Amino acid sequence: MVPDHYLKLDNQFCFPVYALSREIIQLYRKFLDELDITYPQYLVLMVLWQHDKQTVNQLGDKLLLDSGTLTPLLKRLEQKALVNRNRSKADERVVEISLTAAGAQLKENARRIPKEMFDLLGITLEEMEMLKSIAHKVLKYNAREQKG
Repeated sequence: MVPDHYLKLDNQFCFPVYALSREIIQLYRKFLDELDITYPQYLVLMVLWQHDKQTVNQLGDKLLLDSGTLTPLLKRLEQKALVNRNRSKADERVVEISLTAAGAQLKENARRIPKEMFDLLGITLEEMEMLKSIAHKVLKYNAREQKG
């Protein structure tokens, strides 16, 4: 029998990670509202700023999102004239996503966000790297488990 203290909220790893995720996204909102984009849209744009043309599946793999979640998000970005969605000429089943000029220009306005977030959180670079390293370790474990 597992002792009751293992079921106390304060002893859980999942709760502070969950709360931290919500808190960080809330802090980003202040900066992203100025750009008229949501946090998930920001994530998509960051991938496209790094690699301009991506398929929906490639974006999903990078962002750990399924196409059912990603498609409406991409449609909203297209309505805002930040991305183009086009069927691949090689395979009509594949939808390719690319930045518009406005989407590419938004990168300049977003350039300040990482530093401002870093300053706002008041943590050291070493602490940030440690947190990222642990998060990536957990995500890699989950990806291995899902593969089988």
